Amino acid sequence: MDKKPRFAALDASHAPFVSGSLSPAISVLIVDDEPGMRNFLIKALSKRFALVESADSIETAEEIRKRCHFDLIVCDIKLPGRSGIEWHEATTDNERRSDIIFMTAYADLETAIEALRAGASDFILKPFRLEQMMAAIDRCVERRLMARENFVLKRELNTVYSSGSAMLGESQVIRDVDSIIRRVAPTPSAVLIEGESGTGKELAARALHENSGRTGAFVPVNCGAIAADILESELFGHTKGAFTGAQKAREGLFSFASGGTLFLDEIGEMPLAMQAKLLRVLELKAVRPVGSEQEVSIDVRIVAATNRNLQEEVKEGRFREDLYYRLNVLTLTLPPLRDRPEDIPTLVHSFSRRLSKELGLPPVPLTHEDITAISGYSWPGNIRELKNFVERCILLGRLPIETFVSGDTLSQNRETAQAEGRGYPSSWAMDEVEKHHILQVLSEFQGNKSAAARQLGISRKTLDRKLQAWDEAQGSES
Repeated sequence: MDKKPRFAALDASHAPFVSGSLSPAISVLIVDDEPGMRNFLIKALSKRFALVESADSIETAEEIRKRCHFDLIVCDIKLPGRSGIEWHEATTDNERRSDIIFMTAYADLETAIEALRAGASDFILKPFRLEQMMAAIDRCVERRLMARENFVLKRELNTVYSSGSAMLGESQVIRDVDSIIRRVAPTPSAVLIEGESGTGKELAARALHENSGRTGAFVPVNCGAIAADILESELFGHTKGAFTGAQKAREGLFSFASGGTLFLDEIGEMPLAMQAKLLRVLELKAVRPVGSEQEVSIDVRIVAATNRNLQEEVKEGRFREDLYYRLNVLTLTLPPLRDRPEDIPTLVHSFSRRLSKELGLPPVPLTHEDITAISGYSWPGNIRELKNFVERCILLGRLPIETFVSGDTLSQNRETAQAEGRGYPSSWAMDEVEKHHILQVLSEFQGNKSAAARQLGISRKTLDRKLQAWDEAQGSES
C-alpha cells in the first residue's frame, strides 16, 4: 500500500527556523521511501550540512553507508523490505557509529521502546514541523561535537602526561616543581601559581587537577579576557531576567567545575568588586547566581595564576589583601626558561616529535650547533615562544635563518666584544664574521631580504646566493 506523504506543508526555503550555520564537518544520510519527504529534508539540511545523501530503502542506504561514514542518519521506520529498526549494521557498528533519528507515522509505545533499544538518539512523529526536526538534529550534533572535543582533549592530556612527569624537564628546579605538584595535588587546598607569561602556568594547573583524583572537570577561566560587567555572571551564573539580555537561566563556571578544578588565570586582572564576591564564595563554599536570593553549595578546588607580583599589587591597593592570603595557601613559582637552559634540548625534541605528528610533516634535523645556539637564547616568551619557534622550523623544513637565534647570539657577542674595545672576537675567521654580520642585518630587518641587501650594500641576488650556500652547507653537515 502506498503511503501518503506525512509531513508539514512547509517548503524548506520558507522554513521559519533553521538554526546554526553551515557545518561542513557533519554528514547526514536520509532514508525514506517517500520522494517528497526525501526532497523536503535534503533541501532543508543542505543549507546546513555540506554532505547530505539519501536512500529509499535500507539495502540502498547500507551500500551508501559502506562507502562513506555518516555522523547522523534520519531514517523512517516503516520501509519496504527491512524496517529502520532492523537495520542492525548501522545500529551496532561501533567503529562507524552514527546518531540515528527515527521517523514514523504509525507510532505506539511499543514502537518507541523498540526504537530506543535499537539505539535511536531521538524519535520524531510524522507529520512534524521543520523546527521540530531541526531541534532534534541540533541535539544530536551538539552531543557529537562535544564527544569529539572530549576525545581531542583527552588525547592532548594523555600526550602531556604520558611521560609520567607533570612538568617536562631535567633541571633540579623543575624536578622540585613536579614533586610539589604531586604532593599537594590530592589535597583540596588552594594553590597560587606565579610565573612569567609562557612559563606553563596552565600546564601546572592541569597537572594539579590530573593528579588530584577529582572526578569533575578542569575549567580554565582567563580573568583578564572577560569584561568586568559580565565576569560575575560567567563565574556564578544568572537567573532568567536578571539583567537585560538574560532570556534564560544559565549556570556559571563554578557549577561546571563542580567536583573538579576551577583555574583562575590572570587573577591579578580581576576587578576589586569581583574580588570581594570571590572571597565570599571561597569562604562559604557556595555561589549566588546573579538575580537569585538563594546560594548553591559547590565543591570546587581553586587554582589561581598570575604573572604579576600580587604582594606589590596588594601594597598598591589593586588586589585585596584578604583574598591574597585566602589564595596563597601554597605558592608554586615557575621559573623562566632562561633560568633553566639545560631543559631546552629536552623541550625542543619533545615539541618536535609531537608537532611533527600533529602537522603531518617530518621533524627538522637539528645539529648540535643548532641546539647550542637555541639554548643560548634568552627566550623572553618562555616555553610558548620556544614551542612556536619549533613549529615554525617544522613548517619551513629548516632552521629559519632570519630568526632571532643567530641575531641574538651575535648581538650578545658583539656587545661583549664592543665592551672589550673591538668589533668581533679575534678568533673568528673572515667567513664567519661575514656570515654572522649578514644574518644579524637580516634579523634586524625581520627577514626582509631586499631591505637587508640594501643595508649591506650588495644585490638581492648575491644575498640569496650566500644564504643558499649556507643552507646547503648546513644540510650536508646534518
